Amino acid sequence: MKTQRIFPRKKGFTLLELMVAMAITTLIVTILVSITSVALDTWNRSRSETRAARQAKVMVDTLSRDLESLVLRKTGNFEWLYAKAADKVGPAANQSANASELVFYTSATDRYDGQLGVASQDLGGNVSCVSYRLDYKDPIKTGTKENLYTFALYRKLVNPDQTYEKIFGATDLEQTFNASYSADTVTELKNYVCENIYQFSLTFCVTVSTSTGEKKIVPITINEDVQSSKASEFHIKGTGIVTDFAGAAGVTPEELQAGNVSSIEVSVTVLSDSGLEQLRRRKFNDTQKAEFLAKNSFQFSKKIQLTGQ
Repeated sequence: MKTQRIFPRKKGFTLLELMVAMAITTLIVTILVSITSVALDTWNRSRSETRAARQAKVMVDTLSRDLESLVLRKTGNFEWLYAKAADKVGPAANQSANASELVFYTSATDRYDGQLGVASQDLGGNVSCVSYRLDYKDPIKTGTKENLYTFALYRKLVNPDQTYEKIFGATDLEQTFNASYSADTVTELKNYVCENIYQFSLTFCVTVSTSTGEKKIVPITINEDVQSSKASEFHIKGTGIVTDFAGAAGVTPEELQAGNVSSIEVSVTVLSDSGLEQLRRRKFNDTQKAEFLAKNSFQFSKKIQLTGQ
């Protein structure tokens, strides 16, 4: 009689078990990829916002210091400040909707290259003229490669001796300043402040005393699209305020002219680096641009109280 050996059968995974394992693995990998993607998007967004906040802070802090030292006098017809909606800047298809240009007198603390009190540098003057301008160019080099272009803000500070010699006493501050300092002079590398400033607008808050004895605050925003609360130009002269503002309810042009600017609100739209890259190569209609800016830009504002009046 033969004895038959019975060997144990080798066990393995069934096809169903393999399929279940693969499905679970795929699910886990998908979840991990999703979490990683969200984390990267959040990190990139946070990084972009931090960088944008730095750019805006540099600009707003610099402008605030100059405006807080604003010099105004009720003397003759001299012009002390002008602001206007400048020509559009940026790629042809996606130009900035608002680029304010600003020139005024200020007691800037960095006049004479900050060498105040140094006999060989400080010539004793204390009133400078300063200009702010937004341009679309490569702020580092003078090349023509538009893939390196950005929205750059520039500040041209004219020292007191040059201000007195070339500008002071002007009845048309824009014309007088531009006669001595062209746009190319203002946008030199040494005057560069910060980049990615897509929009830069100003709102002048004018305190007006009406004929009834009531005091009103009239906000006037500089914008080329002149509407009820907007103006394309704003001038402060020794004789008062001059603007193409349409007017506010209950305020006459004469009352507005006699008013005082109590504060100026600066509004800034800063693009992210990736947003700027898209803006260079894509075309948007108005609706698409609004959606694009909502995702790829950051808005900052600051109200600057004036004490120099």
